[in-house]
Amino acid sequence: MAQIQRLGLLTGGGDAPGLNAVIRGAVRTAERVYGLDVVGILDGFSGLLDRRFVTLTSVGVRGIIAEGGTVLGTSNRINPFAVLRNGALVDRTAELLDNVRQAAIDGLIVIGGDGTLKIGVELAQRGLKLVGVPKTIDNDLAATDYTFGFWTAIGAASDALDRLRDTAESHHRVMILEVMGRDAGWIALHAGLAGGADVILIPEIPYHPEIVARKIEERRQRDQAYSLVVVAEGAAAAGGLPAIKEIDPVTGHSRLGGAGDRLARELRPLMEHEIRVTVLGHLQRGGSPVPFDRILATRFGERAATLAADGAWGRMVCLSGNRVEDVAIEDAVARTSTVDPDGELVHTARCIGVDFGAEPAD
Repeated sequence: MAQIQRLGLLTGGGDAPGLNAVIRGAVRTAERVYGLDVVGILDGFSGLLDRRFVTLTSVGVRGIIAEGGTVLGTSNRINPFAVLRNGALVDRTAELLDNVRQAAIDGLIVIGGDGTLKIGVELAQRGLKLVGVPKTIDNDLAATDYTFGFWTAIGAASDALDRLRDTAESHHRVMILEVMGRDAGWIALHAGLAGGADVILIPEIPYHPEIVARKIEERRQRDQAYSLVVVAEGAAAAGGLPAIKEIDPVTGHSRLGGAGDRLARELRPLMEHEIRVTVLGHLQRGGSPVPFDRILATRFGERAATLAADGAWGRMVCLSGNRVEDVAIEDAVARTSTVDPDGELVHTARCIGVDFGAEPAD
């Protein structure tokens, strides 16, 4: 017998392929298995502050598993502990908690990334009952082997590399593809391997432009008259910092961007080859999720609803091997998962001739 009657559900942070599959899995499980009413909260924590709710039913979510984005909307600019109002930051958590009580919501499923879940931990300390579902296409949460949306993003990036190869080979160009990855190079590494990149630059391995140029020249002299380079947005030259596009005026967080263009500027004095840059950007976030992400997201939704029905608050669902399990949310957000420069994937890449712009460690 479920310990609650009315379950709230929201999505926060950036969108990711598979969000709707999580919503569907959670709603169908909560309603069909536990007899719960499910309330959808529009636009993340913003919807809780403004009391913007919708009723979610199994019938209503029937066809959304293949849709990208989120039918509930999302927001990565609202932190209830620091909401901008009349030029000042105001703590509106008491108002948020009161809205939850007035809506008779017994507990929440919060689907979000590192930032959203950290807010969730703080809200839980204020008395909010919640279960977390990890969401980031960067795959940088250490508590779970994979996050939904990651493999869809890799598919978009590797497909872009396949297309860029045609132009690169036709014009003998150096084609640079910039992909997402602020602190972790998982997308760049996987997409680069899948797409046959010659050079992969990631945040975990500071690169040297001279080494990148030398490797490109060596490859061209040996067997290939074009070059494919993948660079994560957080990659930086040795001794340098990631390229910052702008500072968010609301959150104060830096928005990365320009790693590909900066690399092109660094390489042009070192070679005579024509260089072109493509920034994949939000194309990695959109579109229909691949089957793996649909299934993983559905499993996450089912487990989150089950945890909520059982009253297992403060937990986050995760993938461990082939099993969906759960961990304490505060432990889940305590550390990130980054690429091991000496790990198996980097070793494999080096063995097949991929360069990382730095000499391998002894």
